[in-house]
Amino acid sequence: MIRKLFRNAHIVTPSDPGTSLAGKRQAEVRHFKKGAILCRDGVIEAIGDEKNVEASLSPRDVDVEVDCAGFCLIPGFVDPHTHMCFAKRREEEFILRMQGAEYLEILRRGGGILSSVRAVRAASEEELFSVTLEHALSALEFGTTTLEIKSGYGLDTETELSMLRVIDRVGRETPLDVVPTFLGAHAVPEEFAQSPDNYVDLLIQEMIPAISEQGIARFCDVFCEKGVFSVDQSRRILNAARQAGMGLKIHADEVYDLGGAGLAAELRATSAEHLLAASDENLRAMAKQGVIGVLLPGTAYFLRKTYAPARKMVDLGVPVALATDCNPGSSYTESMPFVFGLAVLNMNLSVGEALVAATLNAAYAVGMGKEVGSLDVGKSADFLLLDGDSPAILAYHAGVSPVAEVYKRGELVATN
Repeated sequence: MIRKLFRNAHIVTPSDPGTSLAGKRQAEVRHFKKGAILCRDGVIEAIGDEKNVEASLSPRDVDVEVDCAGFCLIPGFVDPHTHMCFAKRREEEFILRMQGAEYLEILRRGGGILSSVRAVRAASEEELFSVTLEHALSALEFGTTTLEIKSGYGLDTETELSMLRVIDRVGRETPLDVVPTFLGAHAVPEEFAQSPDNYVDLLIQEMIPAISEQGIARFCDVFCEKGVFSVDQSRRILNAARQAGMGLKIHADEVYDLGGAGLAAELRATSAEHLLAASDENLRAMAKQGVIGVLLPGTAYFLRKTYAPARKMVDLGVPVALATDCNPGSSYTESMPFVFGLAVLNMNLSVGEALVAATLNAAYAVGMGKEVGSLDVGKSADFLLLDGDSPAILAYHAGVSPVAEVYKRGELVATN
């Protein structure tokens, strides 16, 4: 048993009420101007004002003491939406988009997701692991301590299973908590271009049972979008995944208001992602059912699109989370500080709302809210020291990472 005391820190953290925070509560954070955290074997035993935490301790009660030098201390970031398991970058498509090509048009021409599918199918599992590990460790240096990674660049049973093995291995061989998500419904593969319903049948009858038997994926996601999977197709896939024991997520209404947000509410999915084009009616339905809206400002930035209406969502009572959407096509970044800054400066979230979105709400979006996402007694001692006086430094000091130190379960795992 090892007890560690982290003292002399300006602690800012959400307080976990047992669920995600929405509406006015989205901005609720606690401050301890000169705070301390006591943890035992990586789990928080006490948190609060330094004098109160230390009052019941004797020198023999503490094995390691760390002076945080007055730095701001916040929970480790939880990135609840990434596609960082891929084989090759797609810089040439970035150039095409800068010349005016639309994302869905590139996909229709065999690029986009389908380009990544060809690369992943051609890569060995070891090569895929090497690339994914590089991105995951980069995310860790930027302060991400819990990470969701989706499959979805295989689009056949064998390759999807391989991707999930890689994702699981990243979680076992790094300090990160990694949440694997099955995204076989990321696109219709080229061999099913003329018969997309047959691919849906393959997903339901072969792929989902195989993924369930493998036992790695915690969630199933689907890209519900015009030209990809319809609402009806998405419903069939997600219902099959639920019956197989997986939680539900939906890429919803990224380009068109197809009704994916409404489907998320209907199915009481854990989260709906993107939501740039979601209607007010469907956002209200999400709020009523407690579906978390995972917003991806990096994608809007890279695609030069209008940002998701984060301010409206908070006002409607949708619990909002933030994620990088790290992927080789439309958001090539592992940096949660970058995403935090976009949310504050371009999506009109307050610093407190963005902090909750990047930590506690993000944790609930990946089913990890009871373990991480806030600095509460009984939770993992996952936290960051920021080179600044408050979390505002994440937006204020643009273009760099103000994350000075990263701690996972009370252990220093990255420094900058």
